Amino acid sequence: MKKLITTVIIDDELHSRDELTFLLGRYDELEIIGEADSGEKGLEVVMRKKPDVVFVDIEMPQMSGLELAKSLQNMKNVPLIIFATAYVDYAAKAFRVQALDYLVKPFDEEQLQDTVERIKERLAFSGKQEDIKTGIEKLAVEDEGRIVYLSPADITYLFREDRETIICTLDGKYSSKTPIKELEGKLHGYPFFRTHKSYLVNLNKVEQLIPWFNGAYQVKVVGQKEEIPVSRNYVKLLRERLEL
Repeated sequence: MKKLITTVIIDDELHSRDELTFLLGRYDELEIIGEADSGEKGLEVVMRKKPDVVFVDIEMPQMSGLELAKSLQNMKNVPLIIFATAYVDYAAKAFRVQALDYLVKPFDEEQLQDTVERIKERLAFSGKQEDIKTGIEKLAVEDEGRIVYLSPADITYLFREDRETIICTLDGKYSSKTPIKELEGKLHGYPFFRTHKSYLVNLNKVEQLIPWFNGAYQVKVVGQKEEIPVSRNYVKLLRERLEL
């Protein structure tokens, strides 16, 4: 049986959800498995159903589509994000959170067809195997004029300080000019989690999750004295990734 591309629609306007449901229903390869009328509910639906693709509005009360997309970047299998909005001036911000496409209401059917083709191409290209790493793969880090090859499994966490990224391992720390966002991309598929805008943690090295204040937490990792901050928005997702 051919696998369908599972899809979730998140929009606070019912008629927009209905219109998109109708238009996407014309594509036999797509299966709409859920919808939500807010960012908060949408996050719950996506975490529970784990779709391949999420169509999401940007302007929503409380949690916006952009905030939702940022939260989804910490999922083990990050769904493709398609923004569907009445506003054209968010496009630049949308692509900063790795959106695949940006649809403007009212929906143009030709543009929607192009979007569906892009979805099919992207999923066919990845083969849904983005989290499988094989062979010898090491992270190359330029450190004080030399190139150091680090195994991702040996990295405990990374953080951004001033204009440098510090990569911490059990054996030492390495300084790199490479932005943490770029290193996060290179480590995609390994169990790293963005706990804070400036911190990336190896989940296999986490020992403790420690309450801090105002709903925020700190993480303790193997072999490191420092406690790493966890933003409130990421606590629930972090626990879901860590716990059986």
